[in-house]
Amino acid sequence: MVVTAPALRRLDPVAAGVLATDRAAPGASVAASRRGVGGVGHAGSLSYEEGAPSVEDATPFDLASVTKPFVALALARLERAGVLSRQERLGDVIPSLADTPTGRVPLDLIAAHRAGLEAHQRLFAPLLEGGSVEPAAAYRAAASARRADCAGEPPPDGFAPVYSDMGYLLLGLALETRCGAPLDEVVRAHVTAPLGIEARVGSAAQLRAAGRSFDERVAPTEDVTFRGGVVAGAVHDENAWAITGAGLAGHAGLFGDAEAVLRLGLELLAVLDGRSSFLDARELDPLVRARPGGSLRAGFDGRTDGSPSSGARLGPRTFGHLGFTGTSLWIDPDAAFVGVLLTNRVHPTRDHIAIRAARPAAYDAMFDALS
Repeated sequence: MVVTAPALRRLDPVAAGVLATDRAAPGASVAASRRGVGGVGHAGSLSYEEGAPSVEDATPFDLASVTKPFVALALARLERAGVLSRQERLGDVIPSLADTPTGRVPLDLIAAHRAGLEAHQRLFAPLLEGGSVEPAAAYRAAASARRADCAGEPPPDGFAPVYSDMGYLLLGLALETRCGAPLDEVVRAHVTAPLGIEARVGSAAQLRAAGRSFDERVAPTEDVTFRGGVVAGAVHDENAWAITGAGLAGHAGLFGDAEAVLRLGLELLAVLDGRSSFLDARELDPLVRARPGGSLRAGFDGRTDGSPSSGARLGPRTFGHLGFTGTSLWIDPDAAFVGVLLTNRVHPTRDHIAIRAARPAAYDAMFDALS
């Protein structure tokens, strides 16, 4: 890691500012680095209940879709090892899905949200009626969820980009199938362990097994009637929970603390600067380079025009990702900046969206605090 604990500045006011924006979340944790100067901070509590434990620097949050960069990096590392190629088609890796509309689509286009798949399907719906979800049937439904305007073989650059959890659910299954191991083990072996953060970023099952009182420390998410109340220590995303339980799906399921996620961002800066053995810049390029038709890359998103969620300070080469639960990671190679904001803004309900205003202000505040 580029920054070490004694060098970290306190960024508690940045985290407090998030909570002050129309009570965007019960708790928040931040971590950032700019040109070798780093900082961490936290504010608030795990919930709005009186006496709820306070958020700490090491509080694990449900990373939601910030899981996707970890999965995309696992793909890149596996390709480096010769285990699979991002140009392989889904059906080549998972023969049981070869006859689906996505069977002939390369993994690269799936990772880049250009496979023509629908954004979302309620694969968990049988649970609402007291039924169960058969994973094989759910994966087949995801692979069959081709949008009506995306018929036939995809063009070389793929169909028009539409952000799709269905695609990453399938990508995770492809990595599991080729490696012959659960996805959380694949990500640990190829991403979090090489980065030294495997004890702090993992699936609920992994962090619970680590014996560090995960269930007492984790930030709760939404109050969901059909799941028995407040979700805590289990992934918030219903499809991920229905299909993989306490494990990991390709689109959601990792938990972690802000400083651990910061380490990943710092490593990617080192990769781009030629200072890392984790990957080289050529191997990282498919994940972070701009692609036609929109800001979506293959594991990350880019900075959008107008009012970007990454704030006003970061430059045009910025890349990162948002998570539905109120999490985010943004990396600006030109400013040598990495910022992480973790919240549980969906507690107690996902209908509270003040995070949209709080998030860009937080990244501006992180950037300024490290100037």
